[in-house]
Amino acid sequence: MIEVEIVGVRLELPSNQPLVLLKETRGERHVPIWIGTPEASAIALAQQGIVPARPMTHDLLCDVVEALGRSIKTVHLTSVEDSVFFAQLVFDDDSTVSARASDAIAIALRIPCPVMCAETVLDEAGVEIAETDEDDDQPVSGENAEKEMRKFREFLDDVEPEDFES
Repeated sequence: MIEVEIVGVRLELPSNQPLVLLKETRGERHVPIWIGTPEASAIALAQQGIVPARPMTHDLLCDVVEALGRSIKTVHLTSVEDSVFFAQLVFDDDSTVSARASDAIAIALRIPCPVMCAETVLDEAGVEIAETDEDDDQPVSGENAEKEMRKFREFLDDVEPEDFES
């Protein structure tokens, strides 16, 4: 398992389909996961540190786990099949519960706990962004970094979930 960070949530145009973007912490691969609007909102709220007046579903689940004297120590993204990502919540006694990747990510942000991704998921669904300028092989910085990020966003604008099917 490789640790990933949650880069953020964005809407893909023209479909307005939300996706969460993950990036391996010690590498350059990014994993785009298409998700539902409620999960996108839950992830975005948690990333922004917004706590609603009443608990939302992911908050409720975290509260129930804590009330039962347990804790979630990590989230694992275990596989991707037909563009569907599978995850597990890993508890303090190493027991696991299957979850949708989007729900697991929303929970991980609230705990907080690390998100780990199977190497096979990164190999299958990961997208690598070049870190060097093609002309001089120097590290990308400043204007070049923005140019690379624009290229990646353009890639995301054109990619569809079906592109990741085997």
